[in-house]
Amino acid sequence: MTDLAYFDPGNARRIAYRYRTATDPRRPTLVFLPGYASDMDGTKAVAVDALAEATGCGCLRLDYSGTGSSGGEFADGTLARWLDEVVAAIDLLAEGPLVLVGSSMGGWLALHAALKRPDRVVALVGIAAAPDFTDWGFSSEDKLTLLRDGQLVRPNPYREEGKPDPGTTHRGFWQSGEAMRLLSLPIAVDCPVRLLHGEKDETVPVGVPLKLIGQLRSADVQLLLVKDGGHRLSEPREIDALLRLLAPLVETAA
Repeated sequence: MTDLAYFDPGNARRIAYRYRTATDPRRPTLVFLPGYASDMDGTKAVAVDALAEATGCGCLRLDYSGTGSSGGEFADGTLARWLDEVVAAIDLLAEGPLVLVGSSMGGWLALHAALKRPDRVVALVGIAAAPDFTDWGFSSEDKLTLLRDGQLVRPNPYREEGKPDPGTTHRGFWQSGEAMRLLSLPIAVDCPVRLLHGEKDETVPVGVPLKLIGQLRSADVQLLLVKDGGHRLSEPREIDALLRLLAPLVETAA
C-alpha cells in the first residue's frame, strides 16, 4: 500500500492522500473519489490502486476534509469544499492525463472536476454515480427539515463504527449540492464515460444514470447494469465488473 501523506489545499486544511507514481510514463493517473462519508481505503479504492500498480499507472486517492484520515469536521463539509480539495489534489499532486473514478457522490464530484480540468481528464468512470442527489434523494418534508433544523438524520444501512454517519445530512452540504446540480442542462464533458450501476440500487435509482447519459455531451458513454447489484458494488463479481470497465480506458489513454 502506498504511504499516507498530507497536503493543504488552502485555509490550513490537512487532507490525507495516497499517491502512486506511474512506472510507465505513457500511462495515466487514476484518481479515486470516495462517496459521501466514505474514505480512500475502501474495497473499490484499493482495487483501483491495485489495477494502477499492475498496469504501470499512477493512482491518487484522498479523504475529503472531515472524513477518513483528513482533518476537520464532517459537519463543515460541503460539495463545493470537497470539490476544491479534489481539484487542488489534481493540480498539486497528480501527474499527466487523468482517469477519474468516482463512487456515488464521488461520481458527482468527478463530473465537476472533469468540467474544471477538461484538458487533463481523458476518461471518467462513475460507480453508482449520484449527481444531484440533494434534489431527487430528499422529499419536500426532508428539505424543510434541513432548512428548519440545520440537519437531517435518516437510517442508513451503510453506517460503520468510527466513521461519519452517511444518514446524516447537514444544511450546508445540502445547500451546496443544490447550487451544483448538473442534470437539468447539457453537461460539457467530452471524454469517454463509463457508468457501473446495480440493478437493485435502492439509494440511486437506475433512472439517474439513464438521465445522465442523455445530458452528457460525450458520444462515448456506456452504462453497465449489474444484475441483482445494490448500491455499494463491492462484491468480488462487482469489483471485477469495475476493473473490466476501467482496464480498456487505461489502454486507450496510454
